Amino acid sequence: MQLTKRKLTLLVLAITCGYFGVVTAQGQQKTLRVSTNSAPAVALFPLEEIRPGMKGIARTVFLGTEPDEFDLEILGVLPGYTGPRQSTIIARLSGANVSKTGVFAGMSGSPVFIDNRLVGAIAYSFPFSKEPICGITPIKEMIDIFASGAEKRNPPKQVRAVSFSKLASGEWTPVLPRQAVTPTSVVATVAAGSPLIPLMGQQIQPIATPVVFTGISEQSLSFFSEALTKNGLLPVSGVGGAAAVTPLAPFDAKTLTPGTSVSVQLVRGDYSIAAAGTVTFRDGQQIYAFGHPFLSLGASDMPMAESSVITVIPNAYNSFKLAVPGQMVGSISQDRSTGIFGELGHAPKMIPVKLNLHTSRGRDEQFSYEVVDDEFLTPLLVTITVFNTINSRERAIGESTVSVRGSISLDGQKSIDLERRFSAMNSSMLAAGAVAGPITDLLNSGFDDVSIKGISLDITSSEEKQTATLERISLDRTEVTRGETVEVQAYVRTDSGVQFVERIPVQIPTDTAAGQLVISVGDGAAMQEASAAKNFVPRDLGQLVNALNQVKKNDRLYVRLSRPSAGVVIGTSELPNLPPSVVATLNSERTAGGYTSMPLSQIYERELPPARFVIGGQQTISVNVK
Repeated sequence: MQLTKRKLTLLVLAITCGYFGVVTAQGQQKTLRVSTNSAPAVALFPLEEIRPGMKGIARTVFLGTEPDEFDLEILGVLPGYTGPRQSTIIARLSGANVSKTGVFAGMSGSPVFIDNRLVGAIAYSFPFSKEPICGITPIKEMIDIFASGAEKRNPPKQVRAVSFSKLASGEWTPVLPRQAVTPTSVVATVAAGSPLIPLMGQQIQPIATPVVFTGISEQSLSFFSEALTKNGLLPVSGVGGAAAVTPLAPFDAKTLTPGTSVSVQLVRGDYSIAAAGTVTFRDGQQIYAFGHPFLSLGASDMPMAESSVITVIPNAYNSFKLAVPGQMVGSISQDRSTGIFGELGHAPKMIPVKLNLHTSRGRDEQFSYEVVDDEFLTPLLVTITVFNTINSRERAIGESTVSVRGSISLDGQKSIDLERRFSAMNSSMLAAGAVAGPITDLLNSGFDDVSIKGISLDITSSEEKQTATLERISLDRTEVTRGETVEVQAYVRTDSGVQFVERIPVQIPTDTAAGQLVISVGDGAAMQEASAAKNFVPRDLGQLVNALNQVKKNDRLYVRLSRPSAGVVIGTSELPNLPPSVVATLNSERTAGGYTSMPLSQIYERELPPARFVIGGQQTISVNVK
């Protein structure tokens, strides 16, 4: 009786801990996980027992939401791919569906079973193979990489420099993390007669991840497709409705089971951008999928949703799964070399975007959506959606003028105000970059207290080019006394040849010493480029926010009054008219760096009201103070 009670106690403890020890026919102890949410228990197949010729099955969704099975045969194991102490299992697929599609984008994560035990996830393909040959990531490698404990979402980073000139210009270049696994040729030592011999020298690579862009035109998508494709993504212009911004849905034992389709949502709302893959393994509330990196983001926080497959589109170059996201049921918290890891029941933090567009035809439209909060993805997704919003409502060819006003709201800090205007062939891209630039500097600043609450934009578009050039400036006199006002005449010529004059009063301060003064007039980008303060490293988030709000606007003129005398820039602070002793101290033999010399010491600078035209250029003239 006591022995029976002890056995029952041990059984209860085993179930409570979520594990059973199982002894196989070979006498080796394996591990079965028992989900606390009634998900079916799954036995794991060790890599050491894999042999060529073994037959198994795999599961993925070809249509709808239910997985279909297809057959496979093990060809061998590639040790050392994709990294040290990692291996990839090679198999040949067969069946009615895969004979049409081959190894297709969206199949990543499809679970493989031998004798009802989980082997791993289909994750790699041979793009030039005449047969449907795939690479399988062993399930133990997928589990182990995420088993080292929880990681901080935002670990400490090094504070980075900010470029004023880039922010003033509106130019922005997308940056994505370097992929952990890249295409490579198969080079391995294999035995004579091995089924792997025909694959030697062929290229193996991660299966492309199809990313469906709903609401994004093909023309807009083409501007970003190269950067996306380089990172293992297959951009697909989707059709149909947008993904509604819905709250976290409940889950049960049937949610995201092995073989079902899973979506990683990057944008939700009036626009929908979602990556599709397949669930490999569910352990309670933990989800393992893909079998290879999505974007190698590391720690992440992206919506994880169920999805429905419309169809698998066969293609001679790259077949792909066309899927639409369903209910959000959790979040993807890790993206690493052997797959992605998600948690059911956890809602990710998103950044809401509100955009009002005023078109050249007098039409007003409102767009509302949310994007993931990520240092790499957020600027890119905002750029794509803002660019598409303008281009899809205006002509795509020809010159135009686009103005952007808005704000980026932050937790615990002042909002960053946006006010830019561009008139060029690529105005819509420059306008989108003017929004992405400050977001990039915020999220890549290295400060761990950055939290964007929302982005609000008001964009006006015109199909007219409204540019002009500052050709020359002149003075009504060249000698003045302290306290007097001198008039600067700025001669501006439009692209059509019409010339007009801007009259700019410049007051000479009463405490100005006698001698030469320099008056500079120029557009914001040119004046920013001519400034000694081009880059700086902020000491805290508040200083960065203040600096971003002080970036000069590109569409208007500035007037600056300076004196030829020694000065320096330290950080964002200009220290003009320094005494010779201070300059000597900074230039002593025992110190170097930490400041930037200024040949001109600024007395004051003033922003002029915006004109009808976007004026470019810079001119300088001298005046003598008696």
